[in-house]
Order: sequence, then C-alpha cells, then structure tokens
Amino acid sequence: MNGVNNHLTPVRPAPRRRTVVENDEFAAFTRRIIAAHGRRVATGDVEALRDLVALSETLDNAIGQAVIGLRAFGYSWAEIGTRLGISRQAAQQRWGGTP
Repeated sequence: MNGVNNHLTPVRPAPRRRTVVENDEFAAFTRRIIAAHGRRVATGDVEALRDLVALSETLDNAIGQAVIGLRAFGYSWAEIGTRLGISRQAAQQRWGGTP
C-alpha cells in the first residue's frame, strides 16, 4: 500500500464569501414591483388582493432558502442574526431546524 493512509477524511476548504454587487439594485427593483402591485390592488383590483398576500409566504420561503444557503456557505447564526436585527438564538430557532 504505497504509504498513503486511505482512512483519512478529505479536508474541504472553507467556503469563500462572495460579494454580489447587484443585490442592492435587485432588492430595490423588487420593492418597487411589490409596491406597484399594492397600488394596483388599491385602485379597485380586489381579485388581486389574494395574490398580494401570497407574496408574503413566497418572501418567507425565500428568506428561509437564503438563510440555509448562507449557513452552507459558512456564515454563523450570529452573522445572520445581526443582518436580520435579531439574536443569534432567534435566527437559529426559526431557521435551524431540520430541512
């Protein structure tokens, strides 16, 4: 066996953090679309009210997906909680369950 220890677990490098520069503009665009949808409903489109409320669930799911992804990318619960304005414990309690 040529001196190689095959019982060692391969070491994975720590994930590198990425800076995505278009996130601010993308988020602003998304806020404008949601606000426009609210204004449209306010002009009498009562049928669209349910769709507007459904966006809340979609947003909650997207936040959960983002948090899970950030954790996989190496961010701590403290870092995530700080960005959300909540404690590390609160973030972990809300999104730290088994996927």
